[in-house]
Amino acid sequence: MWKGLVTSAVVAAMLATPAVAQTTSTGSGQAYPAKPVRIIVPYAAGGNTDLTARAVAEKLSDAYKRQFIVDNRPGAATNIGTEAVARAPADGYTLLMGGAANAINMSLFAKLPYDTLRDFEPIALCVQGANVLAIHPSVPAKNLKELIALAKARPGTLNFASSGLGSSNQMAGELLKVMAGINIVHVPYKGNAPALTDLIGGHVEMIFNGVPSVLPHIQSGRVRGIAIGSLKRFAALPNLPTFDESGVKGYEATTWFGMMAPKNTPKDIVARLNVETDKALKSPDIRDRFATEGLEPMGGTPESFTKFMRSEIDKYAKVIRAAGIAKQ
Repeated sequence: MWKGLVTSAVVAAMLATPAVAQTTSTGSGQAYPAKPVRIIVPYAAGGNTDLTARAVAEKLSDAYKRQFIVDNRPGAATNIGTEAVARAPADGYTLLMGGAANAINMSLFAKLPYDTLRDFEPIALCVQGANVLAIHPSVPAKNLKELIALAKARPGTLNFASSGLGSSNQMAGELLKVMAGINIVHVPYKGNAPALTDLIGGHVEMIFNGVPSVLPHIQSGRVRGIAIGSLKRFAALPNLPTFDESGVKGYEATTWFGMMAPKNTPKDIVARLNVETDKALKSPDIRDRFATEGLEPMGGTPESFTKFMRSEIDKYAKVIRAAGIAKQ
């Protein structure tokens, strides 16, 4: 009799507490997270990756009632911060806000200290943005067709700035070179700010850069927007045509940021992080904030993120081969 009553009581308790089924565990019996979680950003503070990580971290902190702290680890074309996460314990307390560089580096570096697909558990693709081609007002071209004609008439004399070697900004320029059949010279900088400063000063003719960085300079007239690398126009720059509609059919040069964890992080932790990250990206305040910065919230499953990363790795491998870029 007592045995039957105890069994009934246990069953009743389980049915009365459905939230237990959603509890994530660290493997030690403690509910996850039992302490603050670090999101490593492999860039300096203030950039688009950092802004994305901080926006998501704020929402995750609210959802879990624990701090999610952004930890900036810039350097070595994002490899310092990325390797730190790859080597971290697979317990959910160290995460990575990765990006396009993690796809590019797979083909750019001869000896990479990690493998983007092998060493990480994808959580969610967070945002996508587009690279903008902008030029100094002294360049005698009003649109992409005129700029390509100018580059063909003066091969090897026009140059384009980027935020650094191996950046998605550089790849945007290399892709245009291949698809438009032009010879323009890459000038790498140590970040967006010095590259834009030299463009505004007329020391370089062109730049490929993200919407948030270049938008105020286009609006002020300091630089001239030529085309945007998405397949559709961005709300933040409604009058700026895409490369595709400007004559370079199929051209797409986007940047993206996504959350990852070290390989073998418990599946229940990854699944719950995916759900909460997806919720954060769908919240109206996040969407409004990113819209003004030229970023599009994405979301989706870990499986769809994995498929996306594979396609990005393949795409940039082709660009790097076609452009003849030597491995670092």
